Amino acid sequence: MEKKIETFSLALSENAAPIIFETGWKAKQANGAIWARHGDTIALVTAVAAKPPTEYVDFFPLTVNYIEKFYAVGKFPGGYIKKETKPSDRETLTSRLIDRPLRPMFPGGFRNDTQIIATVVSSDNKNMPDILAINAASAALMISDIPFHSPVGAVRIGKLNGQFIINPPLDQFRELEMNITIAGTKDAIVMVEAGMANVTEEAVVEALIFGHEQIKKIVALQEEMTSKLGKPKMDYPDFAIPEVMTADGCEKTGNRLREAFNVRGKLEKYSAIDNAKKEYLEILKSQYGEEEFSLKEPFFKDLCKEVEKRIFRDYLISSRNRVDGRATDEIRPIDIETALLPCAHGSSLFTRGETQALVAVTLGSKMDSQMSDTIEGEVEKSFNLQYNFPPFSVGETGRIGTPGRREIGHGALAERALSYIIPDNDSFPYTIRIVAEILESNGSSSMASICGGTLSMMDAGVPIKAPVAGVAMGLVYHDGRYVILTDIMGLEDHLGDMDFKVAGTEEGITALQMDIKIKGLSREILSEALNQAKSGRLFILNKMKEAVPSVRPELAPTAPKVKTIRINPEKTGMLIGPQGKNIKAIIEATGATIDIMDGGIVNIFALNAASMDNAVNMIESSVAEAVEGKSYNATVKKITEYGAFVEILPGLEGLLHVSQYSHERTANIGDHLAVGNKVEVMYLGKDRNGRLELSRKALLPNPKKKSD
Repeated sequence: MEKKIETFSLALSENAAPIIFETGWKAKQANGAIWARHGDTIALVTAVAAKPPTEYVDFFPLTVNYIEKFYAVGKFPGGYIKKETKPSDRETLTSRLIDRPLRPMFPGGFRNDTQIIATVVSSDNKNMPDILAINAASAALMISDIPFHSPVGAVRIGKLNGQFIINPPLDQFRELEMNITIAGTKDAIVMVEAGMANVTEEAVVEALIFGHEQIKKIVALQEEMTSKLGKPKMDYPDFAIPEVMTADGCEKTGNRLREAFNVRGKLEKYSAIDNAKKEYLEILKSQYGEEEFSLKEPFFKDLCKEVEKRIFRDYLISSRNRVDGRATDEIRPIDIETALLPCAHGSSLFTRGETQALVAVTLGSKMDSQMSDTIEGEVEKSFNLQYNFPPFSVGETGRIGTPGRREIGHGALAERALSYIIPDNDSFPYTIRIVAEILESNGSSSMASICGGTLSMMDAGVPIKAPVAGVAMGLVYHDGRYVILTDIMGLEDHLGDMDFKVAGTEEGITALQMDIKIKGLSREILSEALNQAKSGRLFILNKMKEAVPSVRPELAPTAPKVKTIRINPEKTGMLIGPQGKNIKAIIEATGATIDIMDGGIVNIFALNAASMDNAVNMIESSVAEAVEGKSYNATVKKITEYGAFVEILPGLEGLLHVSQYSHERTANIGDHLAVGNKVEVMYLGKDRNGRLELSRKALLPNPKKKSD
């Protein structure tokens, strides 16, 4: 068989390994396939579109699967099952990362079932495969016959010592002041995912513009590939709503929808909107006849959604009035409660409008940290945030089970936002788990989780570096006119063009996430949105400060107590004992949890003072150094003809020579002592060979001196 391979490469910086796209030989039956390489990291990314649907479909069925194979680093998966099973959180988050910038680039009427699979087959643990996968997915779509508007490029921008780094290597991640994943077209940025250490809005915009310049180079490479290798795009049934029908619908039901938008209360508003759409469906039924309406009912329902979107956007841009009566930069009413849960270590209830989050904090030991097996190796996390979105929060019924992709994504964003303010392990050696339960939702629930997470940690007595708040920004854009919205609710998110979530302290940003439904944003709109978000964030932080002025001075009574002691590092083995026998005995006797760290640091976690005191005493006894001239109640371990071997401290034995038993001559020490007996001895120091010198007679009165 003839191997026909086409290769394209691009180096984004002078010293960086080139990004290489190869196609033409591997996975040839996919509509498009790219063998992408960056250093020794390789990902195979394929794009496949199924046959056109035989009937109307009211959504675009795009699925993205990102898969990391453990053979990529020459290792077995951890655990009992030695094969890859369900997707890890990181695989799920990366699948979302690929999906988000690509989805808006498909034609609006395209409904063929489409799947992108990115498989990491080699990883050098230096060049990250997630960015490679986004770029390769776009390239695979561009050279395929699948309709796709324009190529998308992606880069990760790091900042270290004031300098931007393009696609920083993995070993630099912990040192970065800023870590931003940016995706975009040659014209504008369409997606941002970032975590950072209190960075200003101006610095973020600078990083985004720098990143977009690199994206243009990747887009140009894909355009070169497409011009040389691109297949003609397939024909497909266009399910887009004709403009003439949308305009007719706006004329016939526009006023009714405008009235519905102005109804106060989420559920009441949604009910009024539904009633307006039902009335319009009745108009369509009478217009087209029952038979045709019945055949095309899904299409007509989609038409109602399009009319609703058009009326909402026209109303907002022309009047600059929001459907709940707020100003464009106004935050919904905020209510804050803390210490709701008497048995939790910290808790809060954060309510903003019709969005409400109950957030609880649990403190634990190192044993409670989360271990994850990744292709880079085992990762230990001592801070975790879980986000739960039960169906009752939006007045619906639904499945309750493991977190879905959306919940994992929202939880990761909130966790990233709060990671910056978590105290270091040396000063606060606890594992921290935050759980955010969304009790009500009308937009911005992930941002409510961030605010509630901060408040619950303050209630728990966690010495955070500074409070963090989050706010979700929106945008409606049409023909060069736009409105930026602060603290968007669900309807504004659903019918708008942007979901831009920004979290941070009073000093700067700690996390942000942006998704654009249009083809991108200019620098001016980005800057305006960030500055408006800052004003909103500061307003929320002030409300939080009013409710909870400072961190609780002491941990909650229900929280485990912690004490850190230092031992001689050379005594660590003695504390642990053979096969962990000694440390297990201390844990069993005291009920405490004990973490032994490098450098002789021992963290003790206990539920009460008595347990803590017992554990400390037993640890100190286990590693105590013998003090010259001090007496010890020793235990006899062995009898010999020349004396008894006794243990004066755990693991510390010495010989009580027969000559040191008594001032009188002792012929056989076995006549006086047996294994297991206790005997009081004095430690005299060490001889020139480093052996312990012990004496019983040094503690006894000398009869000769008495007779003198």
